[in-house]
Amino acid sequence: MQKREIPEWKVKQVKELAEEIKRHKTILVADLTGFPTNKLQELRKKIGKVAFIKVVKPKLLAISLREAGIDPEKTGLTKYLTGQVALLLSDINAFELNSLLEKHKSYTYYKPGDVASSEIVIPEGDTGIPPGPMLSVFGRLKIPTKVVGNSIQIAKDTVVAKPGDQISPELASLLQKLDLPLKEVKLRVKVAYDGGILIPGDRLALNVDEYVELLKVAALDYLKVGVEIAWPEPDILRLTLVKAHRQALGLAVETAFVTPDTVEHIIRVAESKALALAAAVSEKAPELGLKVSVVQQPSQPQQQATEKKEEEKKEEEKQETISEEQLAEGLGALFGM
Repeated sequence: MQKREIPEWKVKQVKELAEEIKRHKTILVADLTGFPTNKLQELRKKIGKVAFIKVVKPKLLAISLREAGIDPEKTGLTKYLTGQVALLLSDINAFELNSLLEKHKSYTYYKPGDVASSEIVIPEGDTGIPPGPMLSVFGRLKIPTKVVGNSIQIAKDTVVAKPGDQISPELASLLQKLDLPLKEVKLRVKVAYDGGILIPGDRLALNVDEYVELLKVAALDYLKVGVEIAWPEPDILRLTLVKAHRQALGLAVETAFVTPDTVEHIIRVAESKALALAAAVSEKAPELGLKVSVVQQPSQPQQQATEKKEEEKKEEEKQETISEEQLAEGLGALFGM
């Protein structure tokens, strides 16, 4: 049997593609089914500086991968090399490249028979459409309307399709009349191969803000545990000493251990307890036949002095308490944030 000769252009394409694959760290294989050619050209212009994009036949891509030293069978890439595919090569990691594709997605109008990729909402407001036959269209789509002047107005935001619903001809026509291009147009990444690791496309979408918040919470919890066990790190020990000072002061006041630092606090606590006791006794005094002296209100200068001391006390307690803000500051110092 005569061996079939491989066309020169295929040999050349495989060689060039294999060289490109070798030069890049990250490989993405995307599904081109239903993706407009003009949108692919736009995408090339937008991310061409960070990613090489090539439309290639799956069989040629498989051969090119082998030529580049990547076995599609062993790596698991083979099952993704089907249909219409585009190859994306880059030196940034797969998650960052996928995020870049998400940022550069665009929108177009739904066509009859399309499947809704997300919830479709017709917003409240003036449509600019004159009343007439269109009123019955709104009625069939169960969109509440009212006529104001010579225009149909939508009474409230209305969900007309949910993810997975098929778009009817009437709905497709209405969305165009309302100038609502809601169909998401983006490359659907089938798989990524980054640093020898195979990553399915549905695992590439990351909620960065959520991860940042989780890291902040974890770092603050780390600081709290560190303070609790007095972990010998300079930034944690600073917070630990503040906490220890507050606890020691509280214990000394509770046990009436008199020192120059505690005497004022002890007297203040004793005075507070005495006033509370007098107030409690004064309620029962008449029944017991007792007389309770009325505590004179302090004069204006005394009251001002008392208020000043109370403010100073609050400020001291505020400084002595390990707040979330202090923990955040400790976190920043610890990790150089």
